[in-house]
Amino acid sequence: MTDGPDLAALPAGSAVRDRVVDVALFGVAVLLGMVAFGVTKEQGDLPGWAVELDPLLGLAACLALWWRRRHPLAVAVIGLPAVALATSALPAGAVIVASLALRVRWRRALQVLGVYLVSVVPSGLLLSGADGSPWFDAAFSLAYLLAAFAWGHALRSRRLLVERLRADAERARADHERRLAEARRGERQAIAREMHDVLAHRISLLSVHAGALAYRTRQAQAHAGPALSSAEVAQSAEVIRGNAHEAVKELQEVLLLLRAEEGGEPASLLPRIEDIGGLVADARAGGQQVDFRTGLAADIVRDLRVQVHRTVFRVAQEGLTNARKHAPGIPVVVRLSGEPGDGLTVEVRNALSTSPHSGEPIPGTGAGLTGLAERVRLDGGTLDHTAADGTFTLRARLPWPAR
Repeated sequence: MTDGPDLAALPAGSAVRDRVVDVALFGVAVLLGMVAFGVTKEQGDLPGWAVELDPLLGLAACLALWWRRRHPLAVAVIGLPAVALATSALPAGAVIVASLALRVRWRRALQVLGVYLVSVVPSGLLLSGADGSPWFDAAFSLAYLLAAFAWGHALRSRRLLVERLRADAERARADHERRLAEARRGERQAIAREMHDVLAHRISLLSVHAGALAYRTRQAQAHAGPALSSAEVAQSAEVIRGNAHEAVKELQEVLLLLRAEEGGEPASLLPRIEDIGGLVADARAGGQQVDFRTGLAADIVRDLRVQVHRTVFRVAQEGLTNARKHAPGIPVVVRLSGEPGDGLTVEVRNALSTSPHSGEPIPGTGAGLTGLAERVRLDGGTLDHTAADGTFTLRARLPWPAR
């Protein structure tokens, strides 16, 4: 049995309901007290002095019930003489003892109950008339008070249980909201990474083509170079249009993730290692010099998890995009190697640019490598990027279980 807190300052319910209960208990205590006093008086079990004092003590005990909620211990102490000496106070005494057990810590409540039990035995013997049964009266009073205390303690246990359940429900609700917030934050970060990975490549291609077209036009206007032919302009415009359409399409597919009611991603957002060839072809079509070599057999990589396929693709994509931004016109080397049991390595390498960029630099968020490192880490791998000996190297190592 735990001691538990005092419940004197904790209302049982609404103020209206508490008031109705108080009025009902007061009325019942007065009515039953009058009945008990009348029966005892008719039987002649009370001494003469007790007949005059009994109604006053019973009324005092009934009036004390109005303060039992906020001051249960004080009401129990004040009501002790009335319960011990007045038959009419027994109904009110039962409510006082029950309220004591309900609202006061059980160790202190037991001490006060002990005083009550010790007091009712001699008072029962003192108040019994010649024809009375003093031991029966004393035993009845003891049983009466013990039953009232047990009832109050049962109400206390129920109320404490309800409070614990309410607190547990609040904690569970707060924990659920916290998990939901973390899930939403994780989804936002995942979608942000997808949007960066998907769009950065296309937008950089658009920027390269548009920049080259503008540069050639300015050169021709300054008579510093040949003018663009109609076929070259049409070809550049077609490449720009195609990449713009692809960017819009891929953006729409990313946004579908925000509206999808069921799990799953669009198929084009789940690229595979085999799709890196198309990625390299797009880069070459944009004028980027890419040396792509793979030591991975198609029939072997087919067994890799879809997430690993996507991560390898994103590493190659990010490497080509960064090279296009920071080292335009410099050849890029893309290497894929590995085998089951030894892990899979994807490496993108290019020489560092030593000349200033012509035209406006390609804008970026600066968070590409950070998001990529998080993606690789979630797949159990490592990502490192170094700039040494005039070469920038982006390398990701991913686990590849043995077949």
